[in-house]
Amino acid sequence: MTQRHIIAILRGITPAEAGPVCHALVDAGITLIEVPLNSPGALDSIGQAARSFSDRAEIGAGTVLSTADVGAVAAAGGTFIVSPDTNVAVIEETHRLGLKSYPGVFSPTDAFTAIRSGATGLKFFPAEVLGAKGIKAMKAVLPPIVPVYAVGGANPDNFADFFAVGCTGFGLGTYLYKPGMSAADVAERASTAVAAYDRAQLQ
Repeated sequence: MTQRHIIAILRGITPAEAGPVCHALVDAGITLIEVPLNSPGALDSIGQAARSFSDRAEIGAGTVLSTADVGAVAAAGGTFIVSPDTNVAVIEETHRLGLKSYPGVFSPTDAFTAIRSGATGLKFFPAEVLGAKGIKAMKAVLPPIVPVYAVGGANPDNFADFFAVGCTGFGLGTYLYKPGMSAADVAERASTAVAAYDRAQLQ
């Protein structure tokens, strides 16, 4: 599976929308799909997407706040966990269940706590507040092998700036999807994001 490091964050999506929207994303080349748990019927959407696209995409959950949430996502077929914070218990349970863990971090303390707890990668959030300069400063002290994602303010216009300071990829929320958007609209935005990502990688 060729994988761009773009995580589509489908906050507010419903189970009825999940299939067509995920199909549009995967066809456009975005194969990391996050359904935040504060979306309606989130576990149903995750299960449906996992059953339909597991051979073409990784389906996971966002806004995961407890170890019980981690277990529910694993049971639904999700393969990765994204959290807004650095919750050691959530990271350790995610690791124990064999899922990938991407906790939110905002400081070196957060980042090293996450890494020591077993995080797969780090979600710099909100990236628009940290900025490329802030991420660059933290990257200077982090193990280079740890993937880092800019989330919250990343968009096709600044992909190159974040790549330049060592980001592995991005989480895209409202740029890609807002509740009520059609699958066709999502497909158009996803294609734009993929093209920008590919261009930025070459700079």
